[in-house]
Amino acid sequence: MEIEISQELYEKLLKFQEQEITEHIVYRELSKKAQGKNREVLARISKDEKRHYEEWRKYTKREVEPNKFKVFLYLMTAKIFGITFAIKMMENMEKGAEESYSLIVNEIEPADSILKDEVEHERLLIDMIDEERINYIGSMVLGLNDALVELTGALSGLTFALQNTNTIGIAGLITGIAASLSMAASEYLSQKSEGGRTSPLKASVYTGIAYIFTVLFLVFPYFVFSYYMIALAFTLIDAVIVIFLFSFFVSVVKDMRFKSIFFEMFFISFGVAFLSFVIGIIVRNVFHIEI
Repeated sequence: MEIEISQELYEKLLKFQEQEITEHIVYRELSKKAQGKNREVLARISKDEKRHYEEWRKYTKREVEPNKFKVFLYLMTAKIFGITFAIKMMENMEKGAEESYSLIVNEIEPADSILKDEVEHERLLIDMIDEERINYIGSMVLGLNDALVELTGALSGLTFALQNTNTIGIAGLITGIAASLSMAASEYLSQKSEGGRTSPLKASVYTGIAYIFTVLFLVFPYFVFSYYMIALAFTLIDAVIVIFLFSFFVSVVKDMRFKSIFFEMFFISFGVAFLSFVIGIIVRNVFHIEI
């Protein structure tokens, strides 16, 4: 027996259809790139999303095209930041759909079973996560945090002590590369002494890579601008960008609060930068440095 559907509910069902078919395609494509248990779970969820789409189609009597932009966005995100990050992003957006399903449970019977499926998906996805880069987030945080704190501080101090962009850039680059090697070696020894599940060599590589990329990004303005204050300003802007992107990444994959991660990293990095700024002025005036 067919039920009468209001226009408002009909529009909602069409949106549900679009979301389900979009996620069906995304999960299907991600399953092709995954291996082992991850592939099986993603393939299963893809089939469930297709089944949900077909359930809604019974009521709308219409075929709905997937959102090609979202498919492209999630697949590119997975390619750049990893499958875990892309899945978490998509699941965070799907929470709104879960709330919408719960509102129409009394109007349409399948909404209840679909809602249970969505909750089950979230549990499966959390259990599924087994991606190398996620296992080494601690090492990446170590490298990135240390580079941000040390380099923003060092560059701020050098800027007001030397006031020559090329000299500051070279000094910062040498300091940063040496520090990245030292930090990578320290992480290797630390992981080896702890004897955990992670590989000491891989942990040191992730730490070193995170450190060196941060160094290059922060030092870059000093090789572009000739006026030291402009170079420092862009370095500080670069530091905020790094903090923002990494805080967002960690908050998504680890289900942590973005604001707390961002502001903690921000105040530590810029607090050290400000103190180094003051020390640089003092050193320049006390030792009468002129370059």
